[in-house]
Amino acid sequence: MTDTYSTLTMTLDGGDVTIKLRPDLAPEHVARIAELANDGFYDGVVFHRVIPGFMAQGGDPTGTGMHGSDKPNLKQEFSKEPHVRGTCSMARTMDPNSANSQFFICFDDARFLDGQYTVWGQVTDGMALIDALPKGEPPANPGKIVSMKAA
Repeated sequence: MTDTYSTLTMTLDGGDVTIKLRPDLAPEHVARIAELANDGFYDGVVFHRVIPGFMAQGGDPTGTGMHGSDKPNLKQEFSKEPHVRGTCSMARTMDPNSANSQFFICFDDARFLDGQYTVWGQVTDGMALIDALPKGEPPANPGKIVSMKAA
């Protein structure tokens, strides 16, 4: 991957969410998110786990939270970057090297996650659209990603 991306645009039903990508923190994870986004992988994928005051999680094409892409899992790229409002980080299983395509966006500070999950971006615009996602595990009528592109 020689492409360098700086921004991810996630279009939701209500408009666009702009995410500043952080290849300085997690180059492999940013490359994966950008590749999947530009391949259309995330288009139509729902936020299957949305917990008020905590985070919104999506990125599973089945919408169940149990699956990812057909690409190999990624080795963790943990950093000291704090999990605060708008932080975009990778979801994983108990295995720290199991991140694949699922990610979450923090609604509020979640500093207890620091150093245990790979931070790959920060919402810079459109956080109100994330706040407005239907809540639940899973939500009755989940919000979905209309499209997602890296540039």
